[in-house]
Amino acid sequence: MPTISNKGKAMPQSPIRKLVPFAEDAKKRGVEVFHLNIGQPDIKTPKVALDAVKNNNLEVVAYSRSEGSEEYRTKIAAYYAKNNISVDANQIIVTTGGSEALLFTFGSIMDDGDEVIIPEPFYANYNGFSTASGVKIVPVISKIENNFALPPIEEFEKLISPKTKAILICNPGNPTGYLYSKNEVEKLAKIAKKHNLFFIADEVYREFAYDGTEHYSVMQVEGLDDNAIMIDSVSKRYSMCGARIGCIVSKNKDVIETA
Repeated sequence: MPTISNKGKAMPQSPIRKLVPFAEDAKKRGVEVFHLNIGQPDIKTPKVALDAVKNNNLEVVAYSRSEGSEEYRTKIAAYYAKNNISVDANQIIVTTGGSEALLFTFGSIMDDGDEVIIPEPFYANYNGFSTASGVKIVPVISKIENNFALPPIEEFEKLISPKTKAILICNPGNPTGYLYSKNEVEKLAKIAKKHNLFFIADEVYREFAYDGTEHYSVMQVEGLDDNAIMIDSVSKRYSMCGARIGCIVSKNKDVIETA
């Protein structure tokens, strides 16, 4: 009988999906269930997006360029420009969701056994992505007492080793909801520069900023062009999770060429 690989055996089951059967069983028993395990927005998908799908006149859904259609990448760049992020279409790679964007990024910048530092608690599927990529996650603990704010920079520096290749944050955070301030992002950028690390920001929840707060992107940090990588997706801000459209954004040409 064919056997499963060691990597396959080590692949963690998504705790997000693991909970679904229990929730479905509870609903069948008449229990009201609030689905906090799936990051599905409770807003409607924009009608203009749905109409575009319904009313298209394509006769063939053909391959686009491997980096995504130029028209779409140009539109994404225009969206970022409205948010004070200056990038062009050639600095964007379209992916099958944010998950593939992160997998491609790990594959581009890290070898087997390399390490990425991530504030914990973090998005559970980062564990699966790291296992698939042969990458080791090194967690730095954030605390509920201060709403999961960025841990002291000294705690990050203690964890940096010769194997460390990147720092990864989710901003705003999943599952904490914490929005990293400009000051916090720039503190991380400073140590990324100091230690010659990549600074990856998963910004799929970028528009979920409340109470007068503003999202500050890793792509807005001056002097970080070689280090900064942004992961993004249409899933959350447009409530289009099923579309599976994400992207990698970076001004580092080597990252774009190898992702």
